[in-house]
Amino acid sequence: MTVSSAPTIHGSAVLVGDRAVLIRGPSGAGKSRLAFDLILAGRSGQIPPAMLVGDDRLYPESVRDRLIVRPPRELRGMIEVRGLGIRRCAFAAEAAVGLVIDLCAADAERLPAPEALRTTIFGIELTRIPVATGFSPLPLAIAALTTIPGCMGGSSPDDCRKEFGNHISPTIATE
Repeated sequence: MTVSSAPTIHGSAVLVGDRAVLIRGPSGAGKSRLAFDLILAGRSGQIPPAMLVGDDRLYPESVRDRLIVRPPRELRGMIEVRGLGIRRCAFAAEAAVGLVIDLCAADAERLPAPEALRTTIFGIELTRIPVATGFSPLPLAIAALTTIPGCMGGSSPDDCRKEFGNHISPTIATE
């Protein structure tokens, strides 16, 4: 199978730490906006450094129990910034996905059922955040990245980079 005939995912991906956030949703849902917001959050220190993997279309592949995503050659290092057009930026050639964010998700709930917080892509089970239409996905993404084990690889609240314990506990409701 050639790369051009390989299946693609309509979405964007950003490498945060050592895992990618895969952003899916219909056209116009805000995938590129969330990708750019994550890159800015990485630059400001809210999350570990973040870098674009790809915007608009990605090639997924299952490799050793991980979902790897890569940008198409013709789109490498390019991201749409609404109001400015297509811009070039630094990018990662590939990344293992640790979190999936589905924008305009029909099953988004205030208190989602546990099964809504998981998805399977190419046989790989991943953490998923469904976001309803009209809701800002960035706070949910940051909360997931800083409280759900495995979303950023080895990161945990115990290894706070800022050294003053400013993390939300993943079990805040029961503490």
